[in-house]
Amino acid sequence: MNALDEELITAWVALTGVLKNNRITQGLNYNEAIVMNIAYHHYCDNEGLTPFKSIVTQTKMLKSLVNRTIDSLVRKNLLERCEGTDKRTTFVRPVKENLPVFLKVHEQSLALARAAIGIIGEADVRTFVRISERIVNADLLNEKNDRC
Repeated sequence: MNALDEELITAWVALTGVLKNNRITQGLNYNEAIVMNIAYHHYCDNEGLTPFKSIVTQTKMLKSLVNRTIDSLVRKNLLERCEGTDKRTTFVRPVKENLPVFLKVHEQSLALARAAIGIIGEADVRTFVRISERIVNADLLNEKNDRC
């Protein structure tokens, strides 16, 4: 057993525990906050509509879980479903009138991010973001990455 492996897992679990215990997604469960964040960024980028497939790709969640999460957000009147020209293509978009509900939750996440920047500094945050993106973009379970 490699000690560095254990250290990484321990640090990862501790960090996720801090994030969870700070309730950065108050009022929304974690999956709802993630889906809303993606839809919100599409909305802000003047794309308006977020393709269902894009949410699945970005979250790496099962299609069924994305569907249930979207259904929950639709019931909360935070998202609305929209059909594309092809009935097989579906999109979502934030309900404009209810964006303040999400933005209140999002502001809590931003406050936590600002606190982290204050603790470790901008340079280390940029390194953390770069490393996180590298891990996310890698297929960790790919045989090339398997050292066992």
